[in-house]
Amino acid sequence: MRTKFHWVIHPMNGSVDFGAKLNEELPLLIRKLMAQRGISGQAMAERYLRPRLADLGDPFEMQGMKEAVERLLQAADKGEYACIYGDYDVDGVSAVTLLHITLDAYGIPHSCFVPTRTREGYGLSRRGITNAFNLCKRRPTLLITVDCGTSSVDEVDELARMGVDVIILDHHEGGARGRPRAAAIVNAKLEENSELTYLCSAGVVFKLAHALMKKRRLPDFDLRKYLDMVAVATVADIVPLVKENRLLTRAGLKFVGDANGNMGLRTLAELSGLKLPASASHVSFRIGPRLNAAGRMGSPQEALELLTTRDEQRALDLASCLEERNRQRQTEEEHIRNEALQMLEENPALQESPVIVLGSRNWHPGVVGIVASVLMRRYYKPTFIISFDEQGNGKGSGRSVPGISLVEALHACTDFIVAGGGHDMAAGLELREEQLHAFRNALAAYVRQHSDPQTLEPSLDIDAEVSFDELSMTLMESYELLEPFGNANPQPLFLSRSVMPSCAPRRVAGNHLRFSLHQGNYEQEAVFFNAADVPLPDPPWDIVFNLERNFWKGRTFLSIILRDIRSSEL
Repeated sequence: MRTKFHWVIHPMNGSVDFGAKLNEELPLLIRKLMAQRGISGQAMAERYLRPRLADLGDPFEMQGMKEAVERLLQAADKGEYACIYGDYDVDGVSAVTLLHITLDAYGIPHSCFVPTRTREGYGLSRRGITNAFNLCKRRPTLLITVDCGTSSVDEVDELARMGVDVIILDHHEGGARGRPRAAAIVNAKLEENSELTYLCSAGVVFKLAHALMKKRRLPDFDLRKYLDMVAVATVADIVPLVKENRLLTRAGLKFVGDANGNMGLRTLAELSGLKLPASASHVSFRIGPRLNAAGRMGSPQEALELLTTRDEQRALDLASCLEERNRQRQTEEEHIRNEALQMLEENPALQESPVIVLGSRNWHPGVVGIVASVLMRRYYKPTFIISFDEQGNGKGSGRSVPGISLVEALHACTDFIVAGGGHDMAAGLELREEQLHAFRNALAAYVRQHSDPQTLEPSLDIDAEVSFDELSMTLMESYELLEPFGNANPQPLFLSRSVMPSCAPRRVAGNHLRFSLHQGNYEQEAVFFNAADVPLPDPPWDIVFNLERNFWKGRTFLSIILRDIRSSEL
């Protein structure tokens, strides 16, 4: 039996010599994984395995940082009133929170505003500015955007005419009309040779806070205490976990759920059953969806208040509210997913297209991005899911496969959309309902022109072939030094051959399978998620899997997370 995945085993490149000390400490398998990740030499290996905050670069190396710091310190010295304007996703809300804490520390009076998706829409908008200013205690002379603003040329010009300076802290791509005329723009995506393009907006705000501390140190302000928000935002926004991102995330994960960390995150971690110490994958599945549910199903203000409150009972009430929002989100997601699958099943032409573009007036706009992600993974095609209102105005979210940039694709389809933008792998758009078919055809034409059959063939990139006798808790201790895993630092995939089931797999938690597997005299427990209805080939099997540390009834053990199974190629 063949599977839908093409298995690709990475060749062994690079030296596994990291100096006598590390060579003795680390199993050969771990050193191979490091070499595959471009790690070379003892010094680089030490920084990778044990990153230190002292290794962070100078924040003033980012363009616009000097101007942003000077303008904020001017506001602090003159007692100006500021307005923080963010975005409604995890990164936006986390960045607003961190900037709020920083401005508080520097004595800058301010208010915080996060637009509601169905009222003000995404980004810096005229309606959003009006509503944000209505919440201010007095008229602001400074507006600071986080996670938006890079393309807001007209809005920044309008604010200038109102006598309001703008600082933009962002990580999105620039627009076709160029840079807004702001007092300062800190966005590595607008620089020619910056390697900090991997930062999310919470990471940019952290760099700003670091720069403020270098310019005017505050003895009672410990920036490290707030790294949990940077870690959660970095993981949830799926930005590359490399270099400073990896360092900040690794340091911040230690505070997630900790008594010294953010009260709101701690309460949400407890309510969601997050296992501590938190890992990037657990934050991605437990914390991220619940914070995002506020902006998707209700008001993002609920998430913002959760992260900023210092009242334990209020934190519990808000975390419980987000739990309910998340359940609503799951129900709505299932509804949209089922209708989208039915559309595809009933129309062979849609299935044959190299893209998926579907829309409906019955779909909640806050959930379309999640469904786009589900369908992209299922069919391995660039996917847009669009919600139309009663007037035929559509708002949609897209997800792509490696090798096809949605930003470039949207630029090629500008004749058929009202607006669009985002990242290579995830983007949003607005379009009229009557343009749905034309946009689908234009996007399909772009993908056909800019891809080959291999681009649209899902693959599993296998890091190493291992045998069960190599897998142990001792190995896991070294393996976990490679964390956190995520975008650009993926969790390693392993291949083991000629594996036999010790008994029939057991169906658990509705749709998962639990196995006992053996290879020779060595046995391992394994879980295959969402595979209860997947037909299993005849054993013996070749298996592809990840490794995880598992906890059950006071016992700690190594667990195999299956990704694919096929009959052994003997």
